[in-house]
Amino acid sequence: MPITASEVKALRERTGAGMMECKKALTETNGNLDEAIALLRKKGAASAEKKSGRIAAEGVVEFGINPESSLAVLVELNCETDFVAKDDSFKSFAREIVDALMSSRPASVQDAAELELSGGQTVEAARQELIAKIGENISLRRFELIEGEAGTLAGYVHGSRIGVVVQLNVASAQEVGRDIAMHIAASRPLCVDESAMPAEILEKERDIYSAQAAESGKPADIVEKMVSGRISKFLKENTLVGQPFVKNPDQTVGELLSAHDAAVLTMHRFEVGEGLEKRSDDFVAEVMAQAQGG
Repeated sequence: MPITASEVKALRERTGAGMMECKKALTETNGNLDEAIALLRKKGAASAEKKSGRIAAEGVVEFGINPESSLAVLVELNCETDFVAKDDSFKSFAREIVDALMSSRPASVQDAAELELSGGQTVEAARQELIAKIGENISLRRFELIEGEAGTLAGYVHGSRIGVVVQLNVASAQEVGRDIAMHIAASRPLCVDESAMPAEILEKERDIYSAQAAESGKPADIVEKMVSGRISKFLKENTLVGQPFVKNPDQTVGELLSAHDAAVLTMHRFEVGEGLEKRSDDFVAEVMAQAQGG
């Protein structure tokens, strides 16, 4: 039976699939809209599985916080290219995930995949549909849900690529909380203070400084003082409270907090693609190869 343009349009509006894919699905299902939708979803799942092995190290970090500033979330949603990271449907999907996470508070990414979005689809079904529409691997890499007393949470997102949430010990420092989140985004401290610095990191730094100082040929007691001085400098540069505040380098973050009778209890920082392998292939060449049937 002939497929009309209005039928193709209706299917596109329901699924977001391409015009030719919609026409083909309607042809295969003799114009049955519901069956065509099911067929496209099956093909979308197959497409998602095929693309699941492709590197997805671009994307966005989304942040959400409730009106009471007692619950916040950071989400990293990945795709393959920066071009798709700027796509409105991709960004909208990320925001929907934030809302679903704050409503249901799942324990893991696997649990999050089964959450229902506002349109009735699960996160996983919507992900597969978006893969079919956009043509890139998309993955919910990670999220962090942070709970605290009312008014103690604050956050900051920089350019959709870096997100930070901080938890303070006081409920009256929202402005300073956001400033500190902004500082963490820019300066990426390893931990809040010296007591929280992982022992293995300190040991590694000490080994490096010891080897460098030993080459000076100075006596052992002098070498130890040199190493201690460099460790002290490392701690100031890499702990939140020891760093110069980005908005006022004459003041450390620790001094800023003291001025507000506040302390940072926890901090969480996400940056798109950190720790992931990046695409090194020639994307233009890949598109040309696909166009030529390669």
